[in-house]
Amino acid sequence: MQTGYYSSAAGMVTQFNRLDTIANNLANVNTAGFKEENLVVGDFMRIYQEKRDELENKNNTKEAAAFINRTMTKAPQIVDEYTDFSVGNMDKSSNPLDMALSKEGLFFVVKTPEGIRLTRDGSFSMNDEGKLVTKQGYEVLGDDYFTTNDGITLQESDSVVSVDKNGQIYTNVPGSLSLTPNKKLFIAQPQNIQNLQKVGDNLYKTDDVASLEPLESTGALKQGFVEKSNVNAVKMMTQLIETNRLVGMYQKAMDTQMNDMNRDAIEKLAKKA
Repeated sequence: MQTGYYSSAAGMVTQFNRLDTIANNLANVNTAGFKEENLVVGDFMRIYQEKRDELENKNNTKEAAAFINRTMTKAPQIVDEYTDFSVGNMDKSSNPLDMALSKEGLFFVVKTPEGIRLTRDGSFSMNDEGKLVTKQGYEVLGDDYFTTNDGITLQESDSVVSVDKNGQIYTNVPGSLSLTPNKKLFIAQPQNIQNLQKVGDNLYKTDDVASLEPLESTGALKQGFVEKSNVNAVKMMTQLIETNRLVGMYQKAMDTQMNDMNRDAIEKLAKKA
């Protein structure tokens, strides 16, 4: 009796975790540059079968495994989570400081109070000091940051700001329409994007900042565009309905198991009495 109850409870916890992930994806369906999060659901028995022969204890043989406590063997669990870094749709804007990266795995490098971070959200603006910043006010860095320790500064007189496909910024000569090179955006490609950690504000943290190098030629930057979230709202709503139904099924199974246990306990107590 307890086996079914515990398995149902574990299954419900797993579905609650799925609900949290789905809700977060739906909440960010309109967040520029947001990347969809996903969970991988497995069960204890499959994981155990993959690892049991690697255990150091010689008693843990295939034959001995037949006698293990199987209370949670079939309970679904979260075994892995990952981020879908595929490129979202490009939305054209009228802001020359809006920039999007059209290739997967590329990131803008920004400076926050907690250190260097990466982002796909290129909805930039100019602050009161003339520095190029994100929507949260974080400084957007140029490709020479590790040398100059400075960001990108624009002047009020820069009535024309042009950025090429590799991130090179051009501004007009004061009083004319002639363009002169300014700084170049720090666009980086981490070695393993799945090791990046989401830290809020649509930012990613890498443990190996020193290995970040500005790319000379990407051909990926699109000025005047914003990369939309890659969350598929229809798919998320379908998963939301499916998960809610599974929670209801597990709840009914738990109620049934509990009622059976109570009935058995009452019958046994009655017999002893």
